[in-house]
Amino acid sequence: MPSQAMGALQLETDLRKAIENQELQIYYQPIVLLKTAKITGFEALLRWEHPDLGFVSPTKFIPVAEETGLIIPLGEWVIREACKQLHLWQLQFPSAEITMSINFSSKQFAQTNIVESIKDILNGYDLQPKHIHLELTESVLVENSQAIDQTLKQLKALGLILCLDDFGTGYSSLSYLHRFPIDILKIDHSFVMGMSSNDDRNSKVEIIQTILALAENMGMKVVAEGIETQRQLAKLRALKFEYGQGYFFSKPVDNKAIEDLLAAQSQG
Repeated sequence: MPSQAMGALQLETDLRKAIENQELQIYYQPIVLLKTAKITGFEALLRWEHPDLGFVSPTKFIPVAEETGLIIPLGEWVIREACKQLHLWQLQFPSAEITMSINFSSKQFAQTNIVESIKDILNGYDLQPKHIHLELTESVLVENSQAIDQTLKQLKALGLILCLDDFGTGYSSLSYLHRFPIDILKIDHSFVMGMSSNDDRNSKVEIIQTILALAENMGMKVVAEGIETQRQLAKLRALKFEYGQGYFFSKPVDNKAIEDLLAAQSQG
């Protein structure tokens, strides 16, 4: 326990320095139209290259940022940088019609000025709100549903697209879909992994079919996460999935690599 505590404390100290020294960067993973593999948007993912430890997994430093409150300045920086990058890509590739998905934590909902802050960022980079997708986990909706409900309605009124990430795991409840103004469901990668089986009647496929029917009835779009193989892609297409992301198309990469992908797509 003492060694774990010291490790967490050191990680917090290093993370504070990383924010100050701008060691953090954003990588982007394409979201594609499954029928054609055309890029329709990107998910912004935070990465940290530690000067001594090398790459530090987000699963290690994001929880520390959440616990210490560092997620507030970090989250604002991610939103600003991702919006800035989207603005630049829209200027460079005006026909691409791309969106930007940004993960949003429960701590960020606690900010009284969060809606105005996002509005100012959008105006500063001349972005239409519909091009920004805020991704929430189901656990966020559970923690403080009343306060979050009001903020979500304000964000929705602003014109932002709201996504429920990792859907189908942990806290799944149909009541959330009726109560909160969700536009997109992102199916957890564990369901897509389960589609590698030769048995098309396995339970995960049946659950996915149920989710797809539910989303269609509620006017929601669905994105499949974690696509890694041609077989998974074929099954998702057969199930009439429209959108997806995963290593089969591209791992998260830096902005220069994304520019190459968009350039190739515009030429093709």
